Amino acid sequence: MEVLTTRRGRRDAHRQWPDEIKAQIVSESLRPGATVNEVAERYGLKANHLSSWRTMARRGKLVLPAPEDAVEFAALVVEKSPQTITPEAPSTKAVSRAEIVVGPVTIRLEEGASVARLVAVARALAGAT
Repeated sequence: MEVLTTRRGRRDAHRQWPDEIKAQIVSESLRPGATVNEVAERYGLKANHLSSWRTMARRGKLVLPAPEDAVEFAALVVEKSPQTITPEAPSTKAVSRAEIVVGPVTIRLEEGASVARLVAVARALAGAT
């Protein structure tokens, strides 16, 4: 649905996009291989307009729909690095928590993070890249 309103004193129309449509368009722009310019052009938007919606989504002001494609998971291999191996037994409980590294950014989730929390972080990362 697209709503067009005429501004007073002007002849050009001003579009008002419902949040659901904005979220759908932003979601399309986040798919692998899609570009902001390409998606914006498809909907008759300026690329900077779509970019501002993407920023809204990253800040949590625009809720994106769940992905249509099947969710894929990567294998996780946990091993101790040589620096953390000590000959004596640890005196405190070992902490087991997920760590996500994307370029120079490392995200360490709290111990026992739920699957929903992992999915939320993955979506946020997908929106930021």
